[in-house]
Amino acid sequence: MPDGMHFDGHADVYGEARPPYPEELWNTVRDLGVLEPGGRAVDLGAGTGQATGPLLAAGMHVTAVEPGPQLAAQLRTAYPAATVMQERAETVTLPDRAYDLAVAATSIHWMDLDVVLPEVHRWLRPRGRFLVWRNVFGDPAAVSTPFREWVAQIVAERDAPPRAGNPEDLAEASHALTRTGLFSLEATHTYRWSIELDQHQVHRLFTTFSDWSPEEVERAARAAADLGGRVIENYTSWLIVTRRQDRTDE
Repeated sequence: MPDGMHFDGHADVYGEARPPYPEELWNTVRDLGVLEPGGRAVDLGAGTGQATGPLLAAGMHVTAVEPGPQLAAQLRTAYPAATVMQERAETVTLPDRAYDLAVAATSIHWMDLDVVLPEVHRWLRPRGRFLVWRNVFGDPAAVSTPFREWVAQIVAERDAPPRAGNPEDLAEASHALTRTGLFSLEATHTYRWSIELDQHQVHRLFTTFSDWSPEEVERAARAAADLGGRVIENYTSWLIVTRRQDRTDE
């Protein structure tokens, strides 16, 4: 089964192997007016800092929460201005009503929302935003490519049952974030984009996928080589914008 700490074991390649979030997504975040200089943000499951970096660049004070020791060490080196806490989102201790913004970038599906959502609600100031987004490696709406057909064949040959739920589903994630009433849904956005990868980049990227075995990664890389050494991948990203709701007991 997929392991959330898989990424820490590949910390040496993770930052370079994973493509950045599309600029259109960041433009949407900027248009929300949440990237205020001097504001305070918490980045949950920060990884190598693909969200931490832009938040700092916007002039925010950032607390980056990352459970992996190697990834946390990379964060401290790359972003010394951030407060890095090597801890899980479920167990980290943060002050009440201290943050204007909370984000989770391709990490929320590893968290126990029954625990995390009340905590994020407590950390945020009144009417603070909680933004959740992710890259989806594949675009079901795009025309299939020979490489994607190879990927589908590799996945279809697995013996293990698929993971419960679909962490890539926007509607499912939106419902999970708002079902408690602690957060209201303001908007969702979807972005479609493409990237060209060579055989080496395919190998590095697929190595970081928690549900891909080394043998499957090798097969994907060989498929890229057999298809001319470079492939076009059609990806999507989505963004969920929620706002903290006041409670009568506060």
